[in-house]
Amino acid sequence: MLYLLICLPGFVFQFIPYMQKYKIQKIPEGFDSQWRCFKLLMFNHFFIQAPLIFAIHIYTMVFDIGYDYQSMPTWYSLLLQLYACLILEDTWHYFLHRALHHKSVYKYVHKVHHNYKAPFGMVAECVHPVETVVLGVGFFIGPLLFCTHLILLWTWVGVRLLEVIDVHSGYNLKWNPLHLLPFYGGAEYHDFHHMNFHGNYAPTFTWWDRICGTHVPYQEHKKNKLANKQN
Repeated sequence: MLYLLICLPGFVFQFIPYMQKYKIQKIPEGFDSQWRCFKLLMFNHFFIQAPLIFAIHIYTMVFDIGYDYQSMPTWYSLLLQLYACLILEDTWHYFLHRALHHKSVYKYVHKVHHNYKAPFGMVAECVHPVETVVLGVGFFIGPLLFCTHLILLWTWVGVRLLEVIDVHSGYNLKWNPLHLLPFYGGAEYHDFHHMNFHGNYAPTFTWWDRICGTHVPYQEHKKNKLANKQN
């Protein structure tokens, strides 16, 4: 339910003419593509993610993870833990995402996600079930290392959903508070990956693409776009 609520603003934007100036690719979402995406999303949520969430519940009981007010971490500790979770997930996702682009496996798994060249919010988790598991592992690394209270799990779920839906939203909103995160890529950054297929593999931050040189196509695209505006 939280996932769909976060997707809701982007869904409504398609019906508001004013918001179209913020749309990155001027391609309508279309009812058929959204319905197809929704059906796969529901399958993944109920048959893949729900068992994983149940496993987290078992984990919290076995390791006696706290949930009382007295054992809550300080707000600044929680922020540091959340940022660390983002860094770890971003690292896992970058390298496994690149691997899923290899020609030996791409058409069997990751192609499902790339059927949406102009993404919208729901596309964030509209992926092959195998990809849900493979890339989903990165989500659990941070909590397994840092979690001493359920507040981290709850806030991490919310932060990760906000981030992944934002970068797939298809709208580049300049006032988006997520842009306050250092090195945050955002919707325009990830939208280029869907449009171009190569480059910008990282889901959240830009440093792995810069370190590995996979940001180059995006930089060239921006230069060409700027040159076309000036001419």
